[in-house]
Amino acid sequence: MKKNRSWLAALIVIPLALTGCTATTSDTTTAASADEAVIAVVTHGTAGDSFWDVVKSGAEQAGTDLGATVTYQGDGDPVKQSQLIDAAIASKPDGLIVSMANPDGVKDAVERAIAAGVPVITINSGLEDSKAFGAQTHVGQSEFIAGQGAGEQLAKAGVTNVICVIHEAGNSGLEERCQGAADTLGGTLSNVQVDIANVADAQNTIKSKLLADPSIDGVLTLNPAIGVAAAQSIAEAASTANLATFDVSADVTSLIEDGKILFAVDQQPYSQGYLPVVFLTLQKRNGDVVGGGQPVYSGPAYVTKDNVAEVAEFATNGTR
Repeated sequence: MKKNRSWLAALIVIPLALTGCTATTSDTTTAASADEAVIAVVTHGTAGDSFWDVVKSGAEQAGTDLGATVTYQGDGDPVKQSQLIDAAIASKPDGLIVSMANPDGVKDAVERAIAAGVPVITINSGLEDSKAFGAQTHVGQSEFIAGQGAGEQLAKAGVTNVICVIHEAGNSGLEERCQGAADTLGGTLSNVQVDIANVADAQNTIKSKLLADPSIDGVLTLNPAIGVAAAQSIAEAASTANLATFDVSADVTSLIEDGKILFAVDQQPYSQGYLPVVFLTLQKRNGDVVGGGQPVYSGPAYVTKDNVAEVAEFATNGTR
């Protein structure tokens, strides 16, 4: 009974966890006892990526709050990510959380997990394939709908000629964001490919595009680090293009405050890490299956100059 009360209290204070304690190690949060839930997280996020650091923090904090063991692994190569999923299956966790930037690339591994009796929840990318692959639910946002929202916001600002900067080749979710933006912009939108592993080169590529075509009046980036680089590109090119980005960091909120980024589309990555750990722990302890086969949306929300002060504190803490 004492344990149940403790766990219930942890659920009640979930919002307070946003300002709570930190995870214990880079890869693992240690459980209080062997009978508690063991949850494996395998994403396509690379080490040191500011966005995925927030997802990881959310998952680990949920493990701490609920007394569950949470392991976290990530690799942007779908073959290596599949190998990490297989290794997680072999450890017989109580639940598996997977992002699917390249759904076809990890499909077989996800289906092997389900065949082995491991409950799977997908997060971030891969919403459209989540149910078909057998996952119980997906925690994230519809990338196309989020893109539509970005296109609407840019159109309201009078933007008509946009470059949409894709930072991971083959990531279907990023392509859907650009497609959604093009759907509602009412103007011209062209995709530009860069590599998140080389932000300096991405900055030069964006600058070159702006110098080559002065009619470009909008830049939409899909990652906070690339957003910050794009702000520098616009300054170096002496361009008047409006800049918008997906996802939030402390640097992004500062640029919004300074008027150099129009808005950020916030999918709230901390929730993408935290919520599925809660769901799978509930399933282990109480048989609850959340989602009913439908996604649980963590966004999109929009961070603008009007509300950035509210978000900036959390971004500085590494939870937004």
